[in-house]
Amino acid sequence: MGVFKAAAVQMRSGESPERNAVDLERLVREAACQGATYIQTPEMTGALIRDKQARAASFTSEDKDIIVATGRGLARELGVFLHIGSTALLRADGKLANRALLFGPDGATLATYDKIHMFDVDLDNGESWRESAAYEPGTEAVVTEVAGAAKLGFAVCYDLRFPQLFRNEALAGADVLTVPAAFTRQTGEAHWHVLLRARAIENGAFVVAAAQGGLHEDGRETFGHSLIVDPWGRIIAEAAHDEPAVIVAEIDPAQSLAARKKIPNLKNARDFTINAGAVDAPRLRGAAS
Repeated sequence: MGVFKAAAVQMRSGESPERNAVDLERLVREAACQGATYIQTPEMTGALIRDKQARAASFTSEDKDIIVATGRGLARELGVFLHIGSTALLRADGKLANRALLFGPDGATLATYDKIHMFDVDLDNGESWRESAAYEPGTEAVVTEVAGAAKLGFAVCYDLRFPQLFRNEALAGADVLTVPAAFTRQTGEAHWHVLLRARAIENGAFVVAAAQGGLHEDGRETFGHSLIVDPWGRIIAEAAHDEPAVIVAEIDPAQSLAARKKIPNLKNARDFTINAGAVDAPRLRGAAS
């Protein structure tokens, strides 16, 4: 397996997909100029729109979407693997998906992933979100190979709080876990760094997490602080702010193998039952770390 450079692109997407596509192109070109051959953008690269009617009017199908077309063209032109962290796309059934897309150096779509876990929360100070009111959740975890160098496991933002997703992707061979996000400032300040480092440590995997950052046109505020974490849980690149930026780090999949040999918890996990007072205790899969 070969060593390669990965980039996380931090953005501040507004309400116009056309303007966001311009920002996307500028930042992706910057990442490629820094030598990155795998480039990841944040969740909702295409647009962050809180108003339901405006959101419905802005998004279209994958074959007509400007972010998809821009990403595909950039991957082909620059000869890179471009991972659009996610963008909102109309499915064939008319429902919206929060969808990640990975394009290869020839512009072909190598993988797509629809965010599984919907951000339905009520935070302090009256901040409340109901992602399930706008998007249809995905049902399938995805792991795909990048040029024979690494296997990527896909996730988006709130998925980060569900360690079983990452564990199963690691068991399926993923040595790079991806978490493009639009974490709120409130939750990001509390949990962003520790959760990303935990997912890396638990699975002996690199974690690449491109983030949205700053105050957006629709009034929301996101945390920024895009990170790349190594399989030992060390932060090897960070945008230590919420401004648009590019961070780059070297990914050596052999480090994942080495970490898993030192602490072979993927192999050592055992099935177990839980005694919670029930007569028939369910049998659980061995996913403890």
